[in-house]
Amino acid sequence: MGVTSPGAPAVAVHLRRAQETDAPALQELIRQLGYERTAEDIAAQLAALDLTRQNVIVAELAGEVIGCLSTSIMHVLHRPRPVGRISMMVVAQHLRGHRIGAALVREAERVLAEAGCGFVEVTSNAKRADAHRIYERLGYQRTSLRFARDVSSEG
Repeated sequence: MGVTSPGAPAVAVHLRRAQETDAPALQELIRQLGYERTAEDIAAQLAALDLTRQNVIVAELAGEVIGCLSTSIMHVLHRPRPVGRISMMVVAQHLRGHRIGAALVREAERVLAEAGCGFVEVTSNAKRADAHRIYERLGYQRTSLRFARDVSSEG
């Protein structure tokens, strides 16, 4: 499938905030996660995320977007500082194993800490075992369970 081994050499990427013009590339990356979104929907969502202090960070290689990660910030009663959350990360399938995901996570941590967060948590689908290993290698621990329920069709 073109997936590299976890021991593959690191690839130097340029990290930056996503722009609406990245929508077609983000559409393909999100499709690799199993979600179907149009480039137009993604461009509109990027604009909406900007208004709510949420970030999408992209990794570029030779001018091509080859990875992305999204973050949000939550103010909670039980912690003295806001909590940063990484809720989505994907690297192009043919470049996985080159530490691009690790670079995205470290950049997200930097951005979230700069925004005042004292804690960063990650949400990841239970079936994404490879991603879980990346987060654990970066020092993240399994600390809680997340329960979810789709309420969009309820009135």
